[in-house]
Amino acid sequence: MPQSTETAVMVIGGAEDKVHGREILRTFFHRSRGADARIAIIPSASREPGVIGSRYREIFEDMGAKDIAIFDIQDRDQGSHPEWQAFLEDCTGVFMTGGDQLRLCGLLSDTPIMEKVRIRAQLGEITLAGTSAGAAVMGQHMIAGGGSGEPPNRSLVDLTTGLNIIPEVLVDQHFHNRNRMARLMSAIAAYPEKLGIGIDEDTCAMFQGNGTFEVIGKGTVTVIDPGQISFTNQPDAGTDDPLSIHNLRVHILSHGDRFDFYKRVVLNR
Repeated sequence: MPQSTETAVMVIGGAEDKVHGREILRTFFHRSRGADARIAIIPSASREPGVIGSRYREIFEDMGAKDIAIFDIQDRDQGSHPEWQAFLEDCTGVFMTGGDQLRLCGLLSDTPIMEKVRIRAQLGEITLAGTSAGAAVMGQHMIAGGGSGEPPNRSLVDLTTGLNIIPEVLVDQHFHNRNRMARLMSAIAAYPEKLGIGIDEDTCAMFQGNGTFEVIGKGTVTVIDPGQISFTNQPDAGTDDPLSIHNLRVHILSHGDRFDFYKRVVLNR
């Protein structure tokens, strides 16, 4: 079946298949115009950007991309690199790799390159993908770290500012694989105006310009919707006190499921 070439913002939970079917990476490639794709790879979250950048370059070259550039940004001054800015003017896809989301935001937030990526993605001019750390940065607010294996509480999650590409959501990744349900609930209790999106490994929430996202991949996407919360003790709770969150809605979505994140409803298949 021919794949869609419409642009999207692809939020990937990490550890996506890079060897066999490569379903998520192939979807990114096709939505970046396939054989006409001009792809920018941003490996800045990684401590080994050369290694990880080269790996993705080989993958997209193997698929047949027309042109690929690795934006090896290792200090903020490089965020205004003129050749990379010129490449962004007519590129069709941008891929942000995994690593450390704090490092990624520290190097890229408010730089000319990141502003161009954000604006073009929001206008639907390019397909933007982020995996693992590259997924965590997508919202206005970002989970910088935290723990697992405890009830929801304020100390379970560290929050900071993200890259504001999809302002409505707050993303966590490697979700069920690393037992992060309580962590995302703790984050949403702090920002109940946002929609919590927990994405498993080798799984993607693919956001499209019509206000919906579709799940692709082998795991699930968990949606935590605080829109009808009737009570939470979060503002008054101590740092380690367990949180009360009443009337919180949770959806578990798998491959092919779609969700309207403006109306906050699951759509029929």
